[in-house]
Amino acid sequence: MRQNIYKIVSIYSFFSFEENLILELKDNLLNIEKNNDLSGLLIIAKEGINGTICAQENIIEKVINLITKIPEINELNLKVSYSKTKIFKKLKIKIKNEIVTMGVPEINPSKNAGTYIDAFTWNKLIKDRNTIVIDTRNYYEVSIGSFKDSINPNTKNFSEFPEWVDNNLEKHLGNVNSKNIAMFCTGGIRCEKATTLLKNKGYKNIFHLKGGILKYLEDISKEESLFEGECFVFDKRVALDHELKKGSYSICHACGMPISIEEQKKEDYIEGIQCHFCINKFTEEDRKRFEERQKQINKLKDKNQKVYGK
Repeated sequence: MRQNIYKIVSIYSFFSFEENLILELKDNLLNIEKNNDLSGLLIIAKEGINGTICAQENIIEKVINLITKIPEINELNLKVSYSKTKIFKKLKIKIKNEIVTMGVPEINPSKNAGTYIDAFTWNKLIKDRNTIVIDTRNYYEVSIGSFKDSINPNTKNFSEFPEWVDNNLEKHLGNVNSKNIAMFCTGGIRCEKATTLLKNKGYKNIFHLKGGILKYLEDISKEESLFEGECFVFDKRVALDHELKKGSYSICHACGMPISIEEQKKEDYIEGIQCHFCINKFTEEDRKRFEERQKQINKLKDKNQKVYGK
């Protein structure tokens, strides 16, 4: 692999993770970070592991080998992309109650998830008139790209999804109990948990896109793709295009919303301070704080340009 190219791997797996092994894995990963340029965000819980890591190829291999040696681990879902720059500042490891927070403790995706559908079969499934397609991501993710005609639950976070199901799913199914329910998300983890929720509620014909949008974009050509727009990711790249390269969106550092190039041209956009989403959400004191932060960011950028000639 060429130097100065970072390999980015998104990983997740649902399995029964013993507490002593969780702490052991955390210590081992932090030891790797001490001596290597490893960054990322990993969430570990008794139900499994989830996150993204960024490093040179040999360091990534070391981390993946370490994780796959966990005795109880099932299949480790991996999505790979590359970047010329680091997409995280450092390695963060968080131990939580869930690796993706839904707030429904009785479900177990490692034992009762829906049926995996690969990218090629997915196209046929969602074209079927007897299929409803549900985007299980947050509303701001959906706003920059999704599968055509998919249902947007308009949730702020994944923990709102169960309530949306209780209040809305029957409306979309109508009186036809034989309808297919196809769900997707960024990397596969949220829709896997969502299918488990629906199965526990007694729904049938439940499917989810294996590897999520990222795997779909990797496997399906742009000409055959049914995904429209860009795919939001939770790192410095903000969004990826169909070639899994950094897309056209940036993040408003005031409110955290993704903003397009066109939206950055609006009169009410001030870099690092406000965008059209948050123009009335913050106090003057907040904006002064944002302005000072942006000045420091600009100074750092200028310094890097002088040092590295970028």
